[in-house]
Amino acid sequence: MRIITTPAELNEYSKEQKKQGKSIGLVPTMGYLHDGHKSLIEKSSAQNDITIVSVFVNPTQFGENEDLDTYPRDLEHDKIVAKDGGANVIFHPTPSDMYPENYGTYVSVDSDITKILCGKSRPTHFMGVTTIVNKLFNISLADRAYFGQKDAQQLAVIMRMVADLNMNIKIIPCPIVREKDGLAMSSRNTYLSASERQEALVLSRSLRQAEDEIKNGETNIEKIKSDIRRTISASNIADIEYIEAYTFPGLMPCSEKLSGQTLFALAIRFGSTRLIDNIIVKP
Repeated sequence: MRIITTPAELNEYSKEQKKQGKSIGLVPTMGYLHDGHKSLIEKSSAQNDITIVSVFVNPTQFGENEDLDTYPRDLEHDKIVAKDGGANVIFHPTPSDMYPENYGTYVSVDSDITKILCGKSRPTHFMGVTTIVNKLFNISLADRAYFGQKDAQQLAVIMRMVADLNMNIKIIPCPIVREKDGLAMSSRNTYLSASERQEALVLSRSLRQAEDEIKNGETNIEKIKSDIRRTISASNIADIEYIEAYTFPGLMPCSEKLSGQTLFALAIRFGSTRLIDNIIVKP
């Protein structure tokens, strides 16, 4: 497995692979890899000749007073996870490599899907995401890119960008990977204290209960959201930012009753740690 640190070197590497007729899969990450990331890498490795894993904590998707400086980093661990998953390359540039002096070009999905859910409290976040993802697509020449469903709004925004800009790349959505107790895997889980982590299990519990309700015939969206809220509110330390339902992947407002594929999405704070989770269901 190679470690490549500059955009020019990765682009030359990818061009050489394409000359040889090889397909390229890209797994964009901010590092501190866990089994959720590994599942994306494994899927890419199974579907492509070459898998590139980007490890880059992207400064443009962090807002003021967010955790850019404290975001967990461990490249040596990332190398092990990526190699075990079948990666051929880790792309690990510096911020100045990706945003050189006088940088001034950004990609923005200017529609309601970036203004709801996480976009309400993080107004510049998705512009940072779509800018870096666009750059990674261009540098890597990837045929396919792999994104987890845990960041469902991010997935929907990237799918919209690819469709709107007629990008020659296929987006592969991948299911949420959870800890044995149900907590969705996230690099930010390391911020949780032992007691906060235990309380955070109300997220997956509330979503499992919602899935059961829907399987048993419940279609009233407000009732499902209310039941999710009641379960989460049983935790004394859960600070609810949002519990919402939208169509997926269009992220349009839902009617009163479930119809078609629907995203139930949560953002909850436990202490200073903000966690997201979701389910995508059909009636």
